Amino acid sequence: MKIVKRNQLNQIILNIKAAGKTLVFTNGCFDILHVGHVRYLTAARELGDCLIVGLNSDESVRCLKGPTRPINNEDDRAEVLAALSSVDYVILFGERTAESLIAEIKPDIYVKGGDYKVEELPEAKIITQYGGRIKLIPEVPGRSSSNVIKKIQNDN
Repeated sequence: MKIVKRNQLNQIILNIKAAGKTLVFTNGCFDILHVGHVRYLTAARELGDCLIVGLNSDESVRCLKGPTRPINNEDDRAEVLAALSSVDYVILFGERTAESLIAEIKPDIYVKGGDYKVEELPEAKIITQYGGRIKLIPEVPGRSSSNVIKKIQNDN
């Protein structure tokens, strides 16, 4: 199964690294999947041999995005992500940031969207401490879950 629990992660990581494969990690809410997400995840996967996606839990999405989010619950969001060919594994996490998950995984490459700046990423310090790399992938202009929600609201 591509959706994994935290206690399964260590063995998966050991297997990937033992095989000499490049491990890529990204994280986010991925509330309403759109073309921007698909292109982003495809580009992230192309950077290495295995892509693990950290998915914010429903509670952490509410903390980050407000009380009306997420639109789709964590189980649905995880299943949709896991169905993408670019995604190797999905893991839910409940914290506001992926710092503890990154400290555990130690990906070779950490990927975020181009709307971020490396120096503003709370995860950056951990990644540079163990020698990982950070890659920012340009966002697709006008494509976001928030924009999809606005469009739906304006059409009604």
